[in-house]
Amino acid sequence: MRYLIAIICAMAAALAATITVSSPIASWFVAQFSYDSPDEVANLHSLVFMLVNIAGLALGWAVGWAIAGPFSRKTPLE
Repeated sequence: MRYLIAIICAMAAALAATITVSSPIASWFVAQFSYDSPDEVANLHSLVFMLVNIAGLALGWAVGWAIAGPFSRKTPLE
């Protein structure tokens, strides 16, 4: 049960990060540098976008794991 709650929270946090903060953070980060090629801009934007999403996923997993702590079983079912 603990894993299920952690997975659901991780998916919800990753979705929330994708919809709300990933693109603005990636755009802000890309704007801090100068580039020679538009491909470099697109590659860095994609990289930062995905890193923020992965961070949201990890944060959601950690929160879900902590929330689900009381629901974990101490002994396996027989």
